[in-house]
Amino acid sequence: MQTKVALVLREDLPMAHAANTSAVLALSLGGRIGEAIGRDGEDASGGVHPGLNTHPIPVLTASAEELNLLLERARTTDGVQLVSLTETARRARDYEDYLTDLKAAPAGDLEYLGVIVHGPRTDVSRLTRRLSLL
Repeated sequence: MQTKVALVLREDLPMAHAANTSAVLALSLGGRIGEAIGRDGEDASGGVHPGLNTHPIPVLTASAEELNLLLERARTTDGVQLVSLTETARRARDYEDYLTDLKAAPAGDLEYLGVIVHGPRTDVSRLTRRLSLL
């Protein structure tokens, strides 16, 4: 089965928050999928370069409403996994603070900054095809 990864950022994020959200989501997903890192490479001078992610990752944008709809649809699509980042996580000073604050926040109050989606190519494409490239 061919898989696909797509990173979707809320379109109104300041550049620093978009960069941070991208890094956190990519690292978080990478730790959950086994085939993410390719083998090390070697340049013509014999220098070794650690393996990189083997999936192309389009970076897309969505309005807050589109992002919430994407999350809702992705959560109910078999074989698709996702990792999301909320404003609650961004504001937390450490991971335990995040978990405490998250536990106190009703699902409807969470403000999503971005999501990274991984799964069967056709499903991920269907979920993200109407979104714009960053």
